[in-house]
Amino acid sequence: MIENTMNVDGFTAVIRYNPETDQFRGEIQGLNGSADFYGSTPAELRREFRASLRYFVETAEKHDLPVRKVASGKFNVRLPSELHARAAAAAAADGISLNALVERAVRHEVAM
Repeated sequence: MIENTMNVDGFTAVIRYNPETDQFRGEIQGLNGSADFYGSTPAELRREFRASLRYFVETAEKHDLPVRKVASGKFNVRLPSELHARAAAAAAADGISLNALVERAVRHEVAM
């Protein structure tokens, strides 16, 4: 299975390939700031991921800042009106709120 993410120590990075540099770039998600890393092989990427994460954590702790960004649990979703209507009807048919339907869909997509 091929994915575009890598996990290290409970953190996930999105990995993208840059054909101009013939390297992969990782961007660590969920941080209270940004951190990225580069590598040409999976082993190199993982090593650089650990180094970038370690530097970010040390810097955050040095400045007494939280490492992780806290998600509020709220976000706006924009859908085409027909999809919105169909989602509302599906939620009503299941006897749940539209919010619960969206939560169920998101949980399915992120495999919780």
